[in-house]
Amino acid sequence: MAQILLVDDEKLARSLYSDFLAGAGHEVTAVGSIAEAKEAMAKTRFAMLVTDLILPQSDGIALLQYVRSTHPDVEVLVITALDKVEPAVRAIKSGAADYLVKPVQPEVLAHAVTRALTQHTLLKENQALRTHVALLEAGQRIATTLERDKLFEATAAAFQSMCEADAVVVFTKEAGKLELSGFQGFGELIREVVERQTLEAVRETVEEIERTGQEIVIKELGLDTAFLVPVSEGDVLYGAVLLFYRDDISDAGVSGAPFLARHLGLALKNLGKFAAVEDLVYLDDLTHLFNSRYLQLVLDKEFKALATNDKPFALAFLDLDYFKSINDTHGHLVGSKLLVEVARVLKNCVRDNDIVCRWGGDEYVLLLRGTDSGGALKVAERIRRSIESHRFLAREGFSLSISTCIGIASYPEHAQDQETLVDLADRAMYRGKKGTRNIIYMAAKNLEATPASRHQSGPLPAVPRKELKDGKDE
Repeated sequence: MAQILLVDDEKLARSLYSDFLAGAGHEVTAVGSIAEAKEAMAKTRFAMLVTDLILPQSDGIALLQYVRSTHPDVEVLVITALDKVEPAVRAIKSGAADYLVKPVQPEVLAHAVTRALTQHTLLKENQALRTHVALLEAGQRIATTLERDKLFEATAAAFQSMCEADAVVVFTKEAGKLELSGFQGFGELIREVVERQTLEAVRETVEEIERTGQEIVIKELGLDTAFLVPVSEGDVLYGAVLLFYRDDISDAGVSGAPFLARHLGLALKNLGKFAAVEDLVYLDDLTHLFNSRYLQLVLDKEFKALATNDKPFALAFLDLDYFKSINDTHGHLVGSKLLVEVARVLKNCVRDNDIVCRWGGDEYVLLLRGTDSGGALKVAERIRRSIESHRFLAREGFSLSISTCIGIASYPEHAQDQETLVDLADRAMYRGKKGTRNIIYMAAKNLEATPASRHQSGPLPAVPRKELKDGKDE
């Protein structure tokens, strides 16, 4: 049954009501004043308070209000000799479950206590169910998010809300070690400060703690309690979540954090699989360079970023000279191996942040970031000489020579949109194919359009054939 605190200044009433309630199977502690009641509540966890409204030095309403503010899980039943409506209304408004007028029959008191406790239990179970459903929904939102930025945003928000945390830091494994991926709740603190105060401590601790989480010591951020939960799926550690509290960690944090961490682990695992599949979509099967589909994606991002970053960039379009003769003479297998070796040569001629794509067949496209037409010309010349001097498939005993035509177009000098940029680079390359070959041309006005067949199935649409006003002839 229940632990009940009975407060009444009349000794006879305390004895009578205590016997009633004890006879109904409850454990009763009876006191005669508010001070004694507060002292008893500090020592014992009660399920219900039964109090008179008229008490020495104060009244039952004051005790009722104290209990509702400091012990919200305790149900309150009011008993009084005041047979008036106004005290009853005050008691109910202050949070009492019921109001009984003396004299109270034993069966009435027992029934009122049972009804209040049952209602309280049902409300708690209903609240627990709502909390569980909300936690489950938050976990599902995390587990089904496949966009990295949205995942970390949703994760931080879910942990802060469902675990009643004051602040949250999310870490994920990148290149084999934990890195800070997102944070929330630190006000004006910038990322570098949060990272400096948390990252090393998390790296040193996360491998050693249980999946249910553990408190760790981090005092520099002005929050008393830090609770670290590893994020795993199976035996693989994918990350960690660090919860901060101004006081002690909440019960919701202890129970909710491991639950949400399991869903985050599943999300990160799925995200890795999705990224692997996405890589296959954007990689050329033969050379393992990026393909034209990826080039379109990158160009979209480059042009969208122009509002905040107006740095120039250039596109170089390459086509190998007389590649068909190599296929005809040595076969397509040799030709394919040569294309792979050309890809390696191209990668060695550019920086890590430049993009090298196989456009299709024996054509390649390079996106040179932060490079104007003059810089792109130097890179193109380095590529042209490297391919011209290289002996391809020498280890296989062929030692083949080949050359290339390269067309260059740059933003903003030659074009302000991606379709025009690609088309101009293609036209410049085609000018070399129609001439001496093994040459570089810069985008220029009035360049001959490439054959329509080159654009019928291409991933980027060509601009309409019109006279071009941008560009300089090389």
